[in-house]
Amino acid sequence: MRIVRFSRPDQTIGWGVALDFGIQDLSLADPSLPQSTLELITKWPSLATRVQGLARKLGASDEKLKVLCPLDLPQKILCIGLNYRDHAIETKAPIPTEPIVFCKMPTAMIGPDEPILLPKVSDQVDFEAELVIIIGKTLRNVSEEQATAGIFGYSVGHDVSARDWQKDKPGKQWFLGKSFDTFAPLGPTLVTADEVPSTEDLRVKCTINGEVMQDSSTRELIFKPAEVVAYISQVMTLHPGDVIYTGTPPGVGMARTPPRFLKDGDIVEIEIEKLGILKNPCVQER
Repeated sequence: MRIVRFSRPDQTIGWGVALDFGIQDLSLADPSLPQSTLELITKWPSLATRVQGLARKLGASDEKLKVLCPLDLPQKILCIGLNYRDHAIETKAPIPTEPIVFCKMPTAMIGPDEPILLPKVSDQVDFEAELVIIIGKTLRNVSEEQATAGIFGYSVGHDVSARDWQKDKPGKQWFLGKSFDTFAPLGPTLVTADEVPSTEDLRVKCTINGEVMQDSSTRELIFKPAEVVAYISQVMTLHPGDVIYTGTPPGVGMARTPPRFLKDGDIVEIEIEKLGILKNPCVQER
């Protein structure tokens, strides 16, 4: 299923399923269902059959719905650095032997069509197209097989990065350079894992104003989703609704000659095969 979260014309928030013919408003059709997508993910094992049955009975909503970030605020946004062989090569970095893990603040997360705010204190804001994992179960010290079973689904993500903060500040401020407000776009839907039986070879593409900047495949991933989840679970408990950005392919702005950073008015589209297109405009902070 492709779970989507939205606001209705009366400004109330709901969720449903995105289909070719439109969006089904399931939270309105059955108010006894969780109203939060985080709660839905947590209770998914007991609700999946009921939700699927309801979806088969409904047509598309006749209301004009505004698509939002598919997740309510998650506890954790974790990210993997240098996880594409071709990206590591372009940055002249050694191929990692273990996942490189960092995080973003949950306050950085926004949805489709929301503006990426280019902060006044950075002039090197970069783009990174990424496959995102959504955790579906509480996981701690799990095997890769258990990790696979614990993945709820996937989405399209954009790991926006202020390179001057990430690389040029004393001690290298990865956490701050990645955590500016609006620096974690996600969406437009959460695609359940049963609809993506394999993430071995999904095309990952980023365009800015229609110009292709990144175009690669998840076959270049050094550490696959199950490996990443199992690795992180050695250190911390992962909870339903936690997200993991799995790394970006080559073509990022800082690696170009000359560098190409995001500008006011840019329109960024991140497309991942089977998952959809995440589109966000860029707006300069005043």
